[in-house]
Amino acid sequence: MAVLQGRTLNQLTTIVGHLLGAIYASAASAQGSTTTIKDNTLPLGGTDDQKGKRVRFVSGTSGNIGLVSQVTGSVVAASVTTLTFAPARTQTESADGYELWDEWCHPARVQQFINQAIIEATPLTFDPVESLALHGDGNTARFDIPSGLSFLKEIAYRQSVSSVVIHNCEAVWDELVDADVTASLDDEDKMQGSNSQKLVVAAAVAAADILATDSMTSLDISGYDYVEFWAKCTVATAAGDLQLLLDNTASCASPLETLSLPALTADTWTYCRVALANPELDTALISVGLKYTVDIGACTIWLDGIKAVKNSSASWVALNRRLWKIDQEARDLVLNAGVPAHIGYALLKLSGGDKLALLTAETTVTELDEGYITAFATGHMLLASSGGPSTDPDTRRQAAQLWLGKAEAAKRSFPAWVNIRPVD
Repeated sequence: MAVLQGRTLNQLTTIVGHLLGAIYASAASAQGSTTTIKDNTLPLGGTDDQKGKRVRFVSGTSGNIGLVSQVTGSVVAASVTTLTFAPARTQTESADGYELWDEWCHPARVQQFINQAIIEATPLTFDPVESLALHGDGNTARFDIPSGLSFLKEIAYRQSVSSVVIHNCEAVWDELVDADVTASLDDEDKMQGSNSQKLVVAAAVAAADILATDSMTSLDISGYDYVEFWAKCTVATAAGDLQLLLDNTASCASPLETLSLPALTADTWTYCRVALANPELDTALISVGLKYTVDIGACTIWLDGIKAVKNSSASWVALNRRLWKIDQEARDLVLNAGVPAHIGYALLKLSGGDKLALLTAETTVTELDEGYITAFATGHMLLASSGGPSTDPDTRRQAAQLWLGKAEAAKRSFPAWVNIRPVD
């Protein structure tokens, strides 16, 4: 697939309008009203010359961007054209960017064809996705496939990576413990080693409290870029509700790193990978802690196997395709007998793709080749407005075939996806 320029729905709509020769792009030259826009750059004409056209707001007053109103009248005075439109919008201001669309070409239809281009391309191509959300433990053979994956192409496991232990959670955190928290070791519910760190949080704990911290021998992780660890909570949390703290001062009094945990499913161990924000400062860490940023109520939290890793040093080994399968009904990745033990305690990498997202907002960025999208939408707009041979004075049907041919040529250049397995 071609390299994308990150075009939004707003931008793609404008491009198609220009390709159709159906828009005049301009900006307001003075403040208008909720039903008027003033412009001293429009070609001067007579009264109501612009009537029937459509105003599409593209920049400026935020409440108007992407909205379309129809011109109900236009007048020219002192070289300024005042367009009256309906329905009413937020008051227009000087420098508000807008487009004036010819009556035959409605921008909403253009956007429908833009999304139709994506729909018709979906069986042929996907948005490439790589997930590092799963981690093997040597025993688990069935994993929930992360959202955002519609098919899988390859499963690999991390054979090695440069890492350093921050805290193995084999000792109770006791440097600082909130009065409403009980810290202990759990030798039954764990993911690595003999124990996990268990924090029983009472209802009295408040948002922004540090639940517990533990001291450690001075540690330099400035050469690493991620922190990885296991976390579990008896209640579901949103991303950022809990934060792992790292500090060069006792009791995490002024953390050098404040690492937001991802969303946790209740009573489910989650392997967390969080990028370090300031690794160059992390040269003498002596304290690790957990912060309660949102009051999620009474709960129990477990942590295990906290380490820093150098992401670029990872060595990956792909699993033979005969060693794994997909349970589509359950949306599970299933490893064959003996494979979990072979992988052992290792991070998994799932490579595949997701269905292309439709563009539902003006700022949504396309995941598909913009050239294909604009050619498809331009061709279909011309075809839809061409009429029959005797009612096509602008030869739009002929022009449509040109653009539709360009769209098909672009479609043929999509990369072929082979050996893929659907997830659902």
